[in-house]
Formats: sequence, structure tokens, C-alpha cells
Amino acid sequence: MKTIGVTGPTGAGKTTVLRALESLGCVSVDCDALYHSLLETSPTLSGELTARFGRSILNRQGSIDRKALGAIVFADPAALADLNAISHRHILARCHALSKEAAERGAKGIVFDAIALFESGLAAECDVTLAVVAPVDVRVRRIMARDAIGEDYARARVSAQRENEYYVNLCDLSITTDDSTVEKELYAQVVQLFSNILC
Repeated sequence: MKTIGVTGPTGAGKTTVLRALESLGCVSVDCDALYHSLLETSPTLSGELTARFGRSILNRQGSIDRKALGAIVFADPAALADLNAISHRHILARCHALSKEAAERGAKGIVFDAIALFESGLAAECDVTLAVVAPVDVRVRRIMARDAIGEDYARARVSAQRENEYYVNLCDLSITTDDSTVEKELYAQVVQLFSNILC
């Protein structure tokens, strides 16, 4: 079974790429959703975060309040680094478990969709890494339509992420989408790119 890492900025077209890889027999894992799930379900992660950041990050039910945690870490680079160190360790452990489960089910591959693919150390465990990127204006229009947000907020979200070159330079393979990209053609491009890899 192959392990594939997919990364790139928001609005680049990763969802279509993931669906195409699933059609080839892969299991896909959204690492951002996985992190949010762990915040709600992992007492170990919750305990480590509370030990580091204090009980002010907990809501009335005793669960992690993501907004309260975000207010702390996004104002303090050292705190953000600590959050990443703690959370990445738990995410990696869960990814290992999911990879084992996928192999046992006979999947041809497991695909990890991770914005922090390299920062987390997950890339080192992948057989191949893929960057999915798109021009800034294209991404802005896509996330405005997808998330029903205004242009200023969309541009702020885009500008907070790394530039395309960061992902392309680090990954083994890359795909660039733009306004002329037809979803069906992108799907076919991914299938062609990975059919031999997944043999």
C-alpha cells in the first residue's frame, strides 16, 4: 500500500484531487478534520493542552474551546509552536492507526490531506507527495463561492498561507489549477499521474 501526502493552500482544488485518488482505491484522510475530532474526543490531547495553556482554554463542558485556544496561540509564536508540537504528535499517531486499518482493508493507498504535511513530519512517511496549487485570484474567487464570504476576508485567509512555490518546491509532484481547469480534466490528470504509482 502506498502512502500519499497531498498539500497546498485553500481553494487550490485539493478536494477534486482526493476524489480522483479515492476512485483509484485509496482512502483519504483530512488531517484538519482529524485534528478537530481529536480536540473533542482525545482526553490525552485535551489534558496536554490544558497543562500547557491553562484551564482558560476549556468551555463550560470541560472541552477545548478552539476560539479561546486560538486567541492565545495566534498572538504568541512560541505558544503556536508548542500547540503544533503537541497536536502534530497526536495527529501522527492517529494517522499511523488509520494507515494500518487501510492496509488491513486492502486499500491501494492512503492519502493524507495536510496543510502542515512537512512541518508535522508526516511527509517523511509518505511514498510520494503532491502539491495542488492555483493563482491567488482564482483561490480567492473559489473560497468566496465555497464559504459564502466577502473578498476582503477571503484575501486575508489566502494571504495568511504560504505561497505556491513553498509547496511546489517541497513536493515530489505538483498540479496547478486555474479558471480554465475543468473538474473532469483535473480528475483525469490525477488518475493518469497516479495509476502507475498505485500499481
